Amino acid sequence: MNNQPRENYEQRPRRRRGPSGCLIVLLLFVALLIGGGIYGASVIGEIAGKNATTEEVTVTVEQGEGPTTIAKRLAEAGVIKRPTVFRYYLRYKEAAGSLQYGEFTLCKGASYDDIIETMSQYVKRDTVTITFPEGITAQRMAQLMEENGLCTADEFLACANGEDGSDFSQYEFWNEIPDDPDLFMKCEGYLFPNTYEFFLDDTVYNYVNTFYAEFDRQVTPELRQQAADLGFTLEEIITLASFVQEEAGNAEDARVSAVFHNRLAEGSPYPRLESNVSSYVQNPDDNNYIYNWIAPYYGGWDNIPANIYAAYNTYEKEGLPAGPVSNPGIEAIKAALNPDQEYLAEKYYFFVTDKNGKYYYAKTMSEHQSNVNVAFSQ
Repeated sequence: MNNQPRENYEQRPRRRRGPSGCLIVLLLFVALLIGGGIYGASVIGEIAGKNATTEEVTVTVEQGEGPTTIAKRLAEAGVIKRPTVFRYYLRYKEAAGSLQYGEFTLCKGASYDDIIETMSQYVKRDTVTITFPEGITAQRMAQLMEENGLCTADEFLACANGEDGSDFSQYEFWNEIPDDPDLFMKCEGYLFPNTYEFFLDDTVYNYVNTFYAEFDRQVTPELRQQAADLGFTLEEIITLASFVQEEAGNAEDARVSAVFHNRLAEGSPYPRLESNVSSYVQNPDDNNYIYNWIAPYYGGWDNIPANIYAAYNTYEKEGLPAGPVSNPGIEAIKAALNPDQEYLAEKYYFFVTDKNGKYYYAKTMSEHQSNVNVAFSQ
């Protein structure tokens, strides 16, 4: 028998062991499964409309808006919570192309299938179609908007000129319009004339934006670069184009443009446009921007601010006036950029038309006076 004292192992403190690495991984995996399962169940529930309510909201989709914008609008209205999931569901169901534009009444939390079914049905919104001819002024555009029950003329102009705080800085041209106290209307020249269909219940901002978006589409970067290559700002080219539009607006555009280019050229013996389109003449029968549009705006000819009158009277002011005198079409804009090279090189400085619309061009004042005598004898 061994009488040596036995070592008391039970009295030693035991080292506690934590979970093994494998156990940690297992626990994480289980947690992910649980979390993923909860999220997955939540997504499936949203798709199926398990939390649908009876609360109705109106969602408006504009023409041309795609799945991304539509999903965002639905989320903002509280109809869905996960716009990304909705977009993927549209793709899975191949339903994106069936969605319509208009106003839709939907319940918050509605199933995705119910949403798609509702939004796949065309909802008619009352519209009005208006044609704005090339060379129309901003004020006349505003009057047409009011006459068609879309908004008041004052509301339209306040928005178009940014006077009500409206911002169109998403367009490069808007940021380039000079901040000039002599400029009569900031919007003049950029409200692109065309035929448009408007919703009767839309916002004034959207109405104005329709014109600006079309201008931005029509006046391409290539045209803008062409203006820069000629040494003109965009504002100057649109101003010149407005005179080409008013003085011609037909097959004579390029020749009329050449006459104005020659007058604007450095060292020109006739540095004023001297166009009746914007002049000192007080005659209701003339198409005169100062008499027909500026004067009424200020309550009469005698009330026109001196700086505005001086900035737009082309018989006194050298070069271009402060801004456009109408909203030109694309052909007039292109003519302003592409004057007739023969008439440009031959230095034609004058033109006049007879009552039949025939144009007579001249290089000298004496030739021009002879043409005037002929034109007015027709």
